[in-house]
Amino acid sequence: METGRGRIVKEVLYIIALSLGSIVAIFVLTKLMGYREMSQMSMFDYIIGITIGSIAAEMSTSLEESFVQPLTAMIVYASVAVLLAIVTSKSIRARRVIEGAPIVLLSHGEIYRCNLRKAKMDVSEFLVQCRVNGYFDVSKLECAILEGNGKISFLPKAEERPLTPADLQITPDGEYLVANVILDGRVMEKNLSHMGKDEKWLHSQITAQGAKKVEDILLATCDRNDKVTVYMKENKKEAKEMLM
Repeated sequence: METGRGRIVKEVLYIIALSLGSIVAIFVLTKLMGYREMSQMSMFDYIIGITIGSIAAEMSTSLEESFVQPLTAMIVYASVAVLLAIVTSKSIRARRVIEGAPIVLLSHGEIYRCNLRKAKMDVSEFLVQCRVNGYFDVSKLECAILEGNGKISFLPKAEERPLTPADLQITPDGEYLVANVILDGRVMEKNLSHMGKDEKWLHSQITAQGAKKVEDILLATCDRNDKVTVYMKENKKEAKEMLM
C-alpha cells in the first residue's frame, strides 16, 4: 500500500513532468506563431498569448484530469493565431476587421471627441499618454493616431520637431553596426573571422587599451574602421542615491 510520503513524491514528480511539458509546448507554439507575438502584438494577439499561458499553467497542475485536454486547447488557440496571421497578411479588409484600423484622435489642432469615445478613451487619459510620450503641450502636436496595437503615434508640428542634418543641408557619415569581438570574457571567433581579423590582432588591440586578459573583458566591439572599444568587468556599484 502506498504511503503518504510516496504519494506526495509521486505527485511532485508528476507536476514537474507536466510543467516541463507545458514549457516545451509553449516554446514550440510560440515558434509556430512567430516573433510577431512579442514585437507587434495586437490586442487579439495579447489575449491569445495570455490565454495560452493560463492554459499551460492549468496543465502543469492537472493532477486529476488528463493533460491532453489543455494541450489540445493550447494547440487550437495557437492554430487560430497562425491562421489569422495568414489571413491578415493576404487581405487588407480582414486585417482591418481583426487587428483594427488606426483611429485619428487629434489632427490640425482639433481633438476628435467621437473618435476618443470609439477608442474607449477620455480626454484625461489622452493627455496622460501625451505627457508620457514627452508632449506636455497638446498645441505642439500636428497629429495623434491610435494604432491597432493600442499605442498612440504622435506627429509634432514642423516647427516643434527635432532638428535634423537635412534641415542644415549637411550629409553626415552613415552609421554602421559594430561587431562584438569579445562577449563576457570569450572571443567571438566567427565575428572576428568575418571581419578578416585574427586573435593575434585582437590581443594587440586590447593590450593597447590596458586589458591584460580576455577573461577580464565584459564586452569588446569593433567598428568598420577597425576601432576596438573595450568594456572591462567591473565590480564597483554606483551609489544608490543617484537613482533616488
